[in-house]
Amino acid sequence: MNVSEIMSEGPVSVKEGDFVTHARQLMRDHLLRGLVVIDEENRLVGMLSDQDILRVTSTRSDVTVGGYATQSPTVTPDMDVTVAAKLIMQSKQNRVPVVVSTTDHRVVGVLSDVDILRNVEIPRNVSGTIQAMMTKKVETCSPEDRVSKIWGHMLETDYTGIPVVSKKGEPIGMITRRDIIKSGVVRISVEDERRSRPNDSPRVEVVMSTPTYTLSENDSVGSAIEMIIHYDIGRVTIVNEQGKVSGIVDRQDLLRAIVSAWTE
Repeated sequence: MNVSEIMSEGPVSVKEGDFVTHARQLMRDHLLRGLVVIDEENRLVGMLSDQDILRVTSTRSDVTVGGYATQSPTVTPDMDVTVAAKLIMQSKQNRVPVVVSTTDHRVVGVLSDVDILRNVEIPRNVSGTIQAMMTKKVETCSPEDRVSKIWGHMLETDYTGIPVVSKKGEPIGMITRRDIIKSGVVRISVEDERRSRPNDSPRVEVVMSTPTYTLSENDSVGSAIEMIIHYDIGRVTIVNEQGKVSGIVDRQDLLRAIVSAWTE
């Protein structure tokens, strides 16, 4: 299977001279986790991720996209999907631009981890249950926590989503980068929040996504892929027999397991 068979053509993109505020609005309007950055001739400049957007505070909202675009691996339409999947996994990005060729960097599409998970068969040598691949050391937050606190923590740790739990430790939702960008809270300066107005930031319960999507440690890898694709979510919370959070599985975990099986 080649990239051309599963990629999305005509991706939403921004030019390097566009303001970051415009890029942020496009992410909110199209519910995207990343944007392709191009020059005036439609040649690839880089990628702008939701993490890049979170780093822009209100005091720097007039900067242009070019200053935040990061280098990205490129794939071509004729590249085998297994090779492209390895590039996505190694880059830790959820989507990569597709260019005409290795010498012609005009952008013709975009390939995401979801495109791959949706279209490839799970190798037989992938572990049968989620427990073997889930991230076990999971940080959680309370619905009463302030979004500015979670925002700052995401910047420091590179987390994409954090489960929200009740006082009893039961999962009740998830707060993600996309939730924060969609809410508009990202326009508040983190520095101002920490310095003088910590209570001006809304509580997590106002921004978080609900319901919470959970699976058990003994559920199959296929069930996690199916849930992520069906609900268009980036991760699934894993619970133990007591209904408490015991882990988390995201798209990168699932893609990594598939790529590792191909390598073996």
